Amino acid sequence: MKRPFPVISVQDLVVRRGSTQILNGLDWSVKEREHWVIMGANGSGKTTLLSCITGYVTPSRGKLFVLGRQYGKSDWRELRKEVGLVSPRIRHWIEDHQTAVEVVASGRNAELNLWHPPRGTLRQEAIHLLEQVGCQRLADRPWAYLSQGERQRVLIGRALMARYKILILDEPCSELDPVAREKFLEFLTRLAESERTPNLLLVTHHVEEILPYFGAELVLRDGIALAQGPIENVITTSVLSQALDFPITVRRQRGRFVLRLSIK
Repeated sequence: MKRPFPVISVQDLVVRRGSTQILNGLDWSVKEREHWVIMGANGSGKTTLLSCITGYVTPSRGKLFVLGRQYGKSDWRELRKEVGLVSPRIRHWIEDHQTAVEVVASGRNAELNLWHPPRGTLRQEAIHLLEQVGCQRLADRPWAYLSQGERQRVLIGRALMARYKILILDEPCSELDPVAREKFLEFLTRLAESERTPNLLLVTHHVEEILPYFGAELVLRDGIALAQGPIENVITTSVLSQALDFPITVRRQRGRFVLRLSIK
């Protein structure tokens, strides 16, 4: 019996741009049904790693496998249809007049900004997913009139429409107020509990956003893996103080992490 291949496998990954080495011999592996958190200070290599996984940055050295296919030997344009990205960047690419149901329906073929409203089965499926993400009442509301929290949910509905096998959540709470953030995290909890949920990769600067369903973490510093593995071994005062180059204290409170700066 063959062992299942890793969902993501990064081997000795190096990315150089001019004289700057952004990723420096990174090794990392994600198994099926694992939900990971990726953390690190600005400039640590998080965005470059995501861009490699989605095929928008070419590695200088090393091997990268996603869903069993090797970068450079497979058609990454096709592979992108199985890797979803929810990011503040995508929100700004969607035209204001696009309705919530159109945004969700556009996920079927990894498009943005449909030319024609979805009809028939496509619309029905999009409405069903809007209901699943708690936004059915917003189906015909234009993008311009959705709140940031509503937009995040609609984008996840779009990702589910595409039936992605990997879903990258790139700082999904970055533009949300505290109440909207907690409501979004409650929704994310329900998503993680679902059997149909793809592998989730959460990129965040805030330990408070890490839910109990994320079981592993990768912490980057200067393009290397400072620490990786089970989350209870990685989210520690020592590791995050090194990652942020500042003395901090991390503790758990009611199942969630809390970070405090150690300022004298």
